[in-house]
Formats: sequence, C-alpha cells, structure tokens
Amino acid sequence: MKAAVLKSLGQPLAIESIPAPELGTGEVIVQVVAAPVLPYANEVFSGERRYPIELPIVPGCGAIGRVKASGPDATHLKAGDWVFCDPTVRSRDDALTPDITLQGWSSRGEGGLRLHRYYHDGPFAEQVRVPTENAIRIGDIDPEQAARWCALTVMLVPYGGLLAASFQAGETLLVSGATGNFGSACVAVALAMGAGCVVAPGRNEQVLGDLQRRFGERVRTIRLSGNEEEDRERMREAAPGPIDCVIDLLPPSAPTTAVRAALMTVRQNGRVVLMGGVGMLGGAGLDLPYPWIMRNDITVRGKWMCSPEAVPRMAALIRSGLLGLDHIDIATFALDDANEAVVHAAANPGPYRMTVIQP
Repeated sequence: MKAAVLKSLGQPLAIESIPAPELGTGEVIVQVVAAPVLPYANEVFSGERRYPIELPIVPGCGAIGRVKASGPDATHLKAGDWVFCDPTVRSRDDALTPDITLQGWSSRGEGGLRLHRYYHDGPFAEQVRVPTENAIRIGDIDPEQAARWCALTVMLVPYGGLLAASFQAGETLLVSGATGNFGSACVAVALAMGAGCVVAPGRNEQVLGDLQRRFGERVRTIRLSGNEEEDRERMREAAPGPIDCVIDLLPPSAPTTAVRAALMTVRQNGRVVLMGGVGMLGGAGLDLPYPWIMRNDITVRGKWMCSPEAVPRMAALIRSGLLGLDHIDIATFALDDANEAVVHAAANPGPYRMTVIQP
C-alpha cells in the first residue's frame, strides 16, 4: 500500500509503497478515507516538539475511514462501517493505570513506548491497523463529508476535558487559549453542551472578533495585555457571574503566567482542567498558591485526550445539529502531496480551519 513515511527528523516525508498491515486478534484494519494534518505537525516532524517517537514511522493522529476487516473479538463492527480511528491507544493489562500512546504521533513513558513500537504506524496511509476498541462507529456519513468529520480529532480533546470537569448546561466556562486550534474548538463544543457563557481571552484580535461574530453574546472575548493581575481582573469582569470552570489549552510556547492568570479566575468550589502544552519545553513551573487552592476548595486536574465513550457522544452532538461542521474551512490533499499538506497546515492554523489528507 502507499504511505507517507517519516524516516528522519527534519526531512520530508517519503511517499512510498510499504506492506499492508496484517490483522491480528483484537485488531481492525481500516481503509483510511480522511486523515487530519495538525497545524503543528511540522514541529513534530522536525523534532522541535521533542515528541518521543521511533523512526521510521507512518505518522498521523486520528482518521475517518471504513472497516476493511476485523478480528474474531469484534461482535458489532462489520466491513464497510464508518469509524473514527481514535489515536489514544491504552494498554489492556492494567485497568487502573494503563500505559498510553498516541498511535502515529507520540508515546508516554517506557510502557507507552512499548505500545508505540507495536501500534506504531498512523493514518498517513491507505490503511491503518488499530485496536478493536479504537475503531469507533460514527454511523453512515456521506463520503464527501469524511474530511469534515476529521474535526473530531480536534474537538474531542476539549470535549474530553469538559466531560472530566462534569461541565453542566448553564455554567460559565473560561477557555485559556481560546484563539488557538484546540481552544476555539472548545468554545464551539462548550456552547453545543449548553454553556451559559464562554469567556474567551486571547491576544489575536482578529480571531477574537471572529469568535464573537460566530457565536454572539454567549461568548465574551477579552484581549490580554500580558499583565497577570490586570488580565485576571478583566476576565472576571467579562463574565456575567462567577466562573464555574476553567480549561487550559495553551501551547508549549505560552508562559505559565498566562495560565495562572486564567486559572485563578475560577470561583470558590470551582474546577480547573489542564490540557495544554505549557512546560513541555522547560521553563518555570505553574506555581499555584497552596492557600488559594485549599481555602477555596478548588479542584485542579489534568486530562490527556478523552475517554472512548466521548466519541459516540460527540457524534450524537453533531448529528443532532447542536455542533455544526459546515462552518469549518477544509483544505484537502492527496497522499502523494503529504509534504505540501504539512506546509499548508502550518501556514493556515487557527480556528475552524483544517488540512486533511485523503488517500
């Protein structure tokens, strides 16, 4: 089969023929129809992000496709089913603390690296092999809409954080990093879940204006100044009432002061979810005040990606019309043009833009 292979960091993807994946028990072979190219893919492939991956690798992070074959443990999947290939692969031999790898993208710890060596290749290929539980049915879709459904890869990240925070309809959410790719997706997802108000701070005035135009008065945008105390007060003032929940989705380049400014706007008994990349490249720690957390009964938790049941729940949000995909600008590339797709994704980041490879 044809695939795009990363052989060396900092080098272009090699478009070549490799052996098709072989089916094993507990696995599914999926014919890839559309695979998203994340805006920071170039940073992963260059080594700038220092993701723990072993080369050579067929990269990619999540995909939409159709089941080609499934193993004897699959009791519902059948050939031709449309599925989302969830890249979050969990080890099956420890229910409490499973090791995790992002198939075709990164690994976490020694156990995650062992998983990475087996579930190694991602979806920048005509076919991909995934664990049975990672081929999640999304129902019948128009093949021409497959690229739009790649938005699941981005939207599921903040959705996982909101579910982890037990976010409820009518609550006020502050999205730290609202002008970024994942942050802007979080705004849309939170509103679809019934948020009473979403406070959206950021530095990019153009993106802030776009969020306001798209979603109206339920979104309150704030242009950040970089002064921690001043920004914190302005974010609080923008909210119609106490801020129930804060989710951080800032990238590795953001300073911890920006994270702290947002997090400490949350009300007494509020919840904070950390999902961004701050600190991954080194630098100062977050340094949240112990007395503030303790005396205000603040819940602070980290969340990486989402639980498997988030996928069918999000598919239901999309099918109900509560979460739309039509407003997303899609640029599609053939597998032969994978390198051009990576360049395009880096040059066209931001809200509601997607670059997709369609093998």
